[in-house]
Amino acid sequence: MPETENAGSWVGTSGPRFVERAAHRHWLLGQAQALLNFFSRNLFNPAGGFFPLDDFGRPLPPKSGHAGVERQIHDTTRMVHCFAIAHMLGLPGADRIIDHGMAFLWERHRDQQSGGYFWGVDDERPTNASKQAYGHGFVLLAASSAKVVGHPDADRLLADITEVLHTRFWDKNVGATTEEYAADWQPLGDYRGQNSNMHLTEATMAAFEATGDRTYLDMAESIASLIIGRHAREQGWRVAEHFDSKWQVDRNYIGDPMFRPSGTTPGHALEWSRLLVQLWELGGRKHGWMKEAAKQLFLTTTAIGWDRGTGGFYYTLDWNDRPDQSDRFWWPCAEGIGAAAVLGSVDEDPRFEEWYRRIWGFVTDHFIDHERGGWYPELNSELKPISRVFVGKPDLYHAFQACLIPLVPANGSVTRGLRGNGSVTLLGGR
Repeated sequence: MPETENAGSWVGTSGPRFVERAAHRHWLLGQAQALLNFFSRNLFNPAGGFFPLDDFGRPLPPKSGHAGVERQIHDTTRMVHCFAIAHMLGLPGADRIIDHGMAFLWERHRDQQSGGYFWGVDDERPTNASKQAYGHGFVLLAASSAKVVGHPDADRLLADITEVLHTRFWDKNVGATTEEYAADWQPLGDYRGQNSNMHLTEATMAAFEATGDRTYLDMAESIASLIIGRHAREQGWRVAEHFDSKWQVDRNYIGDPMFRPSGTTPGHALEWSRLLVQLWELGGRKHGWMKEAAKQLFLTTTAIGWDRGTGGFYYTLDWNDRPDQSDRFWWPCAEGIGAAAVLGSVDEDPRFEEWYRRIWGFVTDHFIDHERGGWYPELNSELKPISRVFVGKPDLYHAFQACLIPLVPANGSVTRGLRGNGSVTLLGGR
């Protein structure tokens, strides 16, 4: 099989795909279990919701001026989603964590006066009362995953978040979501972002899988057509992140380094690559452009976004494809693994298997904390762990899904893949 020229490391590509090998599949499940063990030990906050964890998996202390530790909505919802998957795998104790997260979403994140969901809350009050499309997309994902496992409160959460999305966020004239509002639903600027729309695509596909309601799938297809079919195609398969209210690309935007960095973000192109394969499959393979776009996004991103010297994906690039933020974050590698796995299952191009092996090799060598558990969230250009943007071990969602996406069919999410029999095949094949 051919090697990608100067990709930064040699990987052998002979023999069956890794995902077809029983030993690799056992290894993936072991990595997923290790992540669950690391996060579940001290995750449970008796005051509601979940603790953010430090490098050792211990609860981080509250920030000055907060009544208890702040809980942000994407963290609460992602834990519900991940432990719904853990429940489907048959892991005892996951149901208690789902219950705890679902209660906190409904009782504390939800604005019981004006509707919608606050971005951040502590033990007593909202710490950030804004209502953001990004967070609301994850509420839909949590509700959908909770419904798949039969949680008794899933239907009311799903109905509520669906109504909020349709009445407050969804712009039917554009076929995408608006961005953010104050607690009283006054718009907070004219910004439009692809990140929130990308995660809403993930969430609406999950809602379609959980309910069979075609409206959700229509929303996902509409967003993908705008963000990828139109804009990424026009940008040579680079995913534009920032837009004005008329959905014109804003190349000069400089925002939050965590959620709205300037330039382009290779990890999001890889994430879209995976989501497009899923969307193509869920739609009955009718939209052939989605599969081709997924392939082009992946190959373009690995060509321009991977450091060919030391390895790893740059966090951001400028519009000339030069590293802007050269630090390496864990989640682009996690998304690259998922994208390479699903593309390799629907396309025989050997480059997908090559990249699957290369990215996992980099993750194993540099991101997985083999001593304390979890994954380091960021590395500097010398591949040393740092804490410029993130503190502690902030995420289960990306790393956990990277371990499980290769184990299930490419025609849906992890929850759909597990829904049939609640297990994964460990003897090779998908």
